[in-house]
Amino acid sequence: MKYIIILFIILLLPVQAFSAQVYIVKTTDRAEGIKLLLENHPLPDLEGKKIIIKPNFNSDDPFPATTHIDTLREVIKAVKAQDPKSITIAERSGMGDTDRVLSNRGVYKLSLEEQVKVVNLDALDTDEWILMGLTDTYWKKGYLVPKIVTEADYIINIPCLKTHRFGGDFTMALKNNVGLVAKSGPTHNYMWELHTSPHQRLMIADINKNIATDLVIMDAIKGFKNKGPEKGDLIEPELMLLSDDIIAIDAVGVAILRMYGTTDKVQEGDIFDLDQIRRAAEFHLGVRFAEEIELVAANRAAEPVIEKISNILY
Repeated sequence: MKYIIILFIILLLPVQAFSAQVYIVKTTDRAEGIKLLLENHPLPDLEGKKIIIKPNFNSDDPFPATTHIDTLREVIKAVKAQDPKSITIAERSGMGDTDRVLSNRGVYKLSLEEQVKVVNLDALDTDEWILMGLTDTYWKKGYLVPKIVTEADYIINIPCLKTHRFGGDFTMALKNNVGLVAKSGPTHNYMWELHTSPHQRLMIADINKNIATDLVIMDAIKGFKNKGPEKGDLIEPELMLLSDDIIAIDAVGVAILRMYGTTDKVQEGDIFDLDQIRRAAEFHLGVRFAEEIELVAANRAAEPVIEKISNILY
């Protein structure tokens, strides 16, 4: 009888049920960082698959305003080792001419070196887009998503760590996918609607219902703790993060910004009450609560940082 009672007590004890892992490495070496992250969370079998990589080249500014070219290079190399059918870098710049930005930031040069395709989404024809988001959304006329994205087998999102002074409040993985939505269509300017709407942060979350993100690799070696997205006060966390949960990694990114003292809108309140994260959680796009996130150190140097993040996140 004694053992039955003990077993009953054990079963009643709370059990931490993690739904997502965020892997964190402390480093300034991007090649080492991505290697360690992928050792902890290996890529799935991508042989014969169509891969989309979405970096952040929103403007013609250096990292951390935009994706560091070495981060993009290392991600491409890791994917190529899986022998996929194709690798496509898909991007649209919101603060500049996309073609010029991709050229100046070295993306076209890298694509030639690594033999991967680059698609300037601004140059796609009308019939290469699909209208989505017409219901259960804050978008008045939906939004256009490229067919190449909807037809992809695996999508990798490579955001930076930044705040956003134009209404998004912060711009990481959820916000990075705005660059996969058309700027405008034949009769509507989607980006004008987004950036003038009081529901901008909710609209950012909305698009992620129709844009799958299979893996996020965030380069947080440096970041902007205020202003953003193309400039701000620089911080140097010297971290790289990986997760297959887009909400979890953004929540951890917010916690990192809070470590350095960020804008009032990002600093205050429960992280899961922030509009982007709350709305995405309502759609079950990832974790619903901070307690569902497990922080995993990919090297020993990350362990004390994880303790600091945990004190803010949980």
